[in-house]
Amino acid sequence: MEPTVQCLGGYYEMSDGSRKLLMAAVGDFESVLPFQAVGVTPFSPDNELRDLLLRLAKEQYAVVFLVDDLYRDNLELVEEVNERYSMSIIPIPGIKGSTGIGIQSIRDSVERAVGMDIFAVK
Repeated sequence: MEPTVQCLGGYYEMSDGSRKLLMAAVGDFESVLPFQAVGVTPFSPDNELRDLLLRLAKEQYAVVFLVDDLYRDNLELVEEVNERYSMSIIPIPGIKGSTGIGIQSIRDSVERAVGMDIFAVK
């Protein structure tokens, strides 16, 4: 018998009792559409990224992959949403390639956690 799926408060509950957290990919259509193949819901923000991110947070998405040029251009908004909600916004390279913001974000997070830049070249 195939398991059934029911959406309950931000996650899918399978009939076998397992849960799957909701994930989204936000950016231009060409960059985010491939994520659909692995169960991530793609979104292309028409004009207001703030409204979309707040909607995803309220719908209890656990992870949002955000194309890095949008991430870079909306850094204050990303930081605000990451602090206010239990949703993680993670930069990903877009179809045009990486801007480097993803690795910088990781470096900054590690430096805050450890107290020093462990990736620095001496």
